[in-house]
Amino acid sequence: MGDSTDETDLRLLVVGVDAGCRSVLESLFEAGEAPTLERLIDAGTSGPLESQIPPWTGSAWPSLFTGKNPGKHGVYDFLSFNGYDWDVVNATHVRARPVWELLSEHGLSSVVVNVPVTHPPRAFDGALIPGMTAPEDPTCHPAGILEDVKLACGDYHVYPQSTDAPEASIEGYERTIDRRGEAFRYLCRRFDPEFGFLQFQQTDTVFHERPGDKAAIEAVYNAVDHQLAETIDDADPTNVLVVSDHGIGTVTGHEFRVNEFLREEGFVETRSGGQGMPDWSKAWQNDLLEGETTGDHGRSPLEQAMTVAAEVGITTQRVAATLETVGLKEAIGRRIPDDAIRAASEQVDFPESTAYVRSKSELGVRINLEGREPNGQVPESAYEETRADLIDRLSAVETPDGEPMFEAVEPRETYFEGPHVEMGPDILTVPTDFENAIVADVGTAQFGEPMEPWNHTQTGVVAATGADFDETASLEGATIFDVAPTICALFDVPIDAEMDGETLPVIDGGTEATYPSYEPDPITPTDDAAVEDRLSDLGYL
Repeated sequence: MGDSTDETDLRLLVVGVDAGCRSVLESLFEAGEAPTLERLIDAGTSGPLESQIPPWTGSAWPSLFTGKNPGKHGVYDFLSFNGYDWDVVNATHVRARPVWELLSEHGLSSVVVNVPVTHPPRAFDGALIPGMTAPEDPTCHPAGILEDVKLACGDYHVYPQSTDAPEASIEGYERTIDRRGEAFRYLCRRFDPEFGFLQFQQTDTVFHERPGDKAAIEAVYNAVDHQLAETIDDADPTNVLVVSDHGIGTVTGHEFRVNEFLREEGFVETRSGGQGMPDWSKAWQNDLLEGETTGDHGRSPLEQAMTVAAEVGITTQRVAATLETVGLKEAIGRRIPDDAIRAASEQVDFPESTAYVRSKSELGVRINLEGREPNGQVPESAYEETRADLIDRLSAVETPDGEPMFEAVEPRETYFEGPHVEMGPDILTVPTDFENAIVADVGTAQFGEPMEPWNHTQTGVVAATGADFDETASLEGATIFDVAPTICALFDVPIDAEMDGETLPVIDGGTEATYPSYEPDPITPTDDAAVEDRLSDLGYL
């Protein structure tokens, strides 16, 4: 690593390993698949990094790069809700100052590559290529830089390009990871930043797309490790901080269909016919699972149109607008073929329900509150009583094994505080040890086998090594909110007094300051079918 007195060196490299955690890393270290990561962890100091609730990418990375909880930055999930409609979150939904913008205000430049929820980027001193929730060929900062990256490094994709061949999908992961590192190094050479932030998403993706595939997991981490080694050699950072947004682990317990429970308790109303929360993929699921091929199935024009809807990323809250674009609007409400009915046989009727789960990744229940939701069913005077009743009922839920389903069922104020608390779910439901999982399904048994054998856990990993870090310091008790204050302290930039974390003990705590209110850009819709389709493929939607 470089001399900390050399102002031309990269002073701090933050490496984001999505879903990185000791339980995964230790087996990779034993197999010799990640020697650079192993060296970084062994050479300095390391420990667990506690995520937030909910420990999901779409909300956790904004918490990490702002140092603030979702109640302050406003992002609770991959989705943002407006009444009963929704959109995939993007950088305009983040209502708090990213750390690289704070550094820029103090004359420090940054290169940021692949960090989720950073599209579209705002102007700052440096360069940014956004990560997950950005569209392909995203707007970058400065304008035109992505074209320069492609000329210098080869084709660049936000998401691995899909293919039917299993071995090719691994190659797609590797190629995507390689381009991340190459792009970051190119931008470092071009912009000579003091701060760099390079994130790798495939370390999470591989567990969702190829659960339990040892070869794929090792290939992903080996590619990440190779790019990390190349980056350290080329960019010569004085200090390296490895962080993750959450951990990952097997779901050994049960899947709990919360909306089905709420229906049986009298809180959820349902409807059929494609006007509630349909799952388009179920149109031919049963027949295909029983062995029929697409050609054998003899689908009607309506069914074929529904396939098109699924393939282009049409998802459930935009039904009214998007059915028309694929010729389905007139069919809904008339007699529909049986398979089409099975496609949307029963859905949550959000406007007519009292409370419901909108997104499993929120880990929460929303109350249909009068005056807040367009067709609110619960008067404001009954809000606290309704919420307390729901908390009591959910807290008492036991799995078929007779164990508590949740380790905590709490009002949102237990986990969030700030000006945007109202944007979050009203109640948080935290599965016991994250060995159980919740989903938003309705129309099936309350409990079942988990559809996803791997899911997120709350404990990730942090490791710090370098000339400016006290490598003997203990990192026990570190949280994702501590990363942004630590970055500020290392650069002698006053820490925003509104940040929720503390400086990690690897460096002396910095001074605090009260900054002017952040003036974010107006919220703009993501409204990108490819982004929605990608999140659906990963099981988030």
